[in-house]
Amino acid sequence: MFNVAAGSPPLGPTVPARGAGRQEPATAGRLPAQEEGRQVDFTVPPELEMLRTTVRGYVQRHLRPLEQTVDRSDHLDPAVFRQLRGKAVELGLYAHNLPAEIGGGGLGLLGQVIIGEEIGRTSMPLADAVGFLPLAIAEAGIHQRSWFVDPLVSGERLVAYALTESDAGSDLGGLKTRAERIGQRWRLSGSKQFISGADIADFIIVLAVTDPRAPLRSRFTMFIVERTCPGFHYLGNFHKMGWKGYQLGAFSLDGCELDDDHVLGAVGGGFESMMATINATRIEYSGRYVGMADELLRLAVDYARQRRTFGEQLASHQAIQFSLADCDCEIEAARLLTYRAAALADAGDPHFRIAGSRSKLYASEMVGRVADRVLQIFGGAGYMADFPVERMYRDARAFRIGEGTSEIQRMQVARHLLRE
Repeated sequence: MFNVAAGSPPLGPTVPARGAGRQEPATAGRLPAQEEGRQVDFTVPPELEMLRTTVRGYVQRHLRPLEQTVDRSDHLDPAVFRQLRGKAVELGLYAHNLPAEIGGGGLGLLGQVIIGEEIGRTSMPLADAVGFLPLAIAEAGIHQRSWFVDPLVSGERLVAYALTESDAGSDLGGLKTRAERIGQRWRLSGSKQFISGADIADFIIVLAVTDPRAPLRSRFTMFIVERTCPGFHYLGNFHKMGWKGYQLGAFSLDGCELDDDHVLGAVGGGFESMMATINATRIEYSGRYVGMADELLRLAVDYARQRRTFGEQLASHQAIQFSLADCDCEIEAARLLTYRAAALADAGDPHFRIAGSRSKLYASEMVGRVADRVLQIFGGAGYMADFPVERMYRDARAFRIGEGTSEIQRMQVARHLLRE
């Protein structure tokens, strides 16, 4: 994706050539020889299109039939969830984003985005069955493989990662959970809230302050907290507007003591590791937003063709056509932003982080606008829970908050511009 291929004029802004209608690059001097005659290639590799087909089939056969039941009950049966994970393991999808050397799929971010697009077509709790796991797991040492990593990549055990607190989400400076060195052990105290999957997780990766006087980047350490650890207290789930069946919970740590083998990565290295997880998640989730919006548009197009008003097909009305066209253009723009961010990440370009902020910002807000237009096209039917549009409308609102709010993404992009 976004490769360069021969056979086209050089890249760059253009200005009219003197005395001619053709365009030529507005760059000083000549481009390097190897850059001449190249263009951006927007094709997705065939193997990733095959992957898309596999995931789409999995979603259609195994996840979609459960959507309404899970949403109405706000509950996904653990036994059913285990079966869904097992099927994802059989298909080679589970833990697809983790490095191959620790048993993961070793899939690059563009491949992760392709999967994200397809699981974005279903609900949040069911999408988790595909096994997009926290990248921080890759920080595990050899001594942590058998009891921590292996059961996770096989889908036998579950993990959550805990960053947010009542006074600290995007503002890591407000983090209050502490890990103190007491003899040969670490004692964790504090609380976390709005943690995805903490209600059923066997392990929770907790970010805690280990040196409050250190600079922000070396202040934190990640710890592996097992649910059975004395001092771990689950406080319950929150009641939410959307994401029914996908639980966000809170827990406290009251003198939870851990050995050194429960430190994940280096002491003082928690900030960088957690940000690596968040940066990758923002791009993968951007794919999910595109997938949800694409599914909404598909539903709208089908409905507009079938529904008749004032003796005509709904699709024949110009107002409906304009709304569909706006959705299509915004989805394509978000897809290109997301694919570019993924391609930069796969190429090792450090600018992928800003590209990820752009894609997360635009795609998360785009899917809300698309959901609103599509519900309007459906009219009263769209407001009813009998159609998936109502659920998707509710679910889309949270995307502007999770994994870094829209405001945080704008700050990141603006700071990048001002530094440049």
